[in-house]
Amino acid sequence: MTDYSKRRMMMVDTQVRPSDVTKFPIIDAMLSVPREAFVPANLREAAYVGENLDLGRGRTLLEPRTFAKLLDALDVQPHHVTLDLGCGLGYSTAVLASLCEFVVAVEDDAERAEEAQAVLSEQGVDNAAVMENDLAQGAAKSGPYDIVIIEGAVEEVPEVLLSQLREGGRIGCVFAEGALGVARIGHKIDGVVNWRYSFNANAPVLSNFRKAAAFSL
Repeated sequence: MTDYSKRRMMMVDTQVRPSDVTKFPIIDAMLSVPREAFVPANLREAAYVGENLDLGRGRTLLEPRTFAKLLDALDVQPHHVTLDLGCGLGYSTAVLASLCEFVVAVEDDAERAEEAQAVLSEQGVDNAAVMENDLAQGAAKSGPYDIVIIEGAVEEVPEVLLSQLREGGRIGCVFAEGALGVARIGHKIDGVVNWRYSFNANAPVLSNFRKAAAFSL
């Protein structure tokens, strides 16, 4: 029988701490949340590998390093309300729920949203809700949010999503730039989101966040 607690410890010791993520709440959450419970049964043995994990149907579980560094840069606090976009089966939501007051997670597929909510309930996560909606549209009715995080790469972030960020709030995601990716944190100051470089990272682009094709005559 696989000892997943040892794998969690190894993940933190070899992928998270060496990436300069040392805040106790993040370390504690990633040691506590059973990552293997939030992937399809056939992928449980791969749940702790140091790379992005394809969950199928256009969704990816971000590698532990990238996810931990985003959390670190976003500086999630216990009083924050967080929007988690593209939560897959809910791993990111569960980790965030241990760091903040409440998490609104969004999935664009009703079946996946229901499955994620079911897994979160099974794991005793009671301060999170999964909603079905276009990821790029967010969840305006439950906002504004202190923190917004996108679980995948983007080519652009629409204004309708940025408008759901509270003044002084932060948004974090990986921007796809050719073959490379760059994680940036956006800070909302005086109603404007200013993006700042955080670290290099790679993730598959979420279809909801692709740039619209430019037409020329």
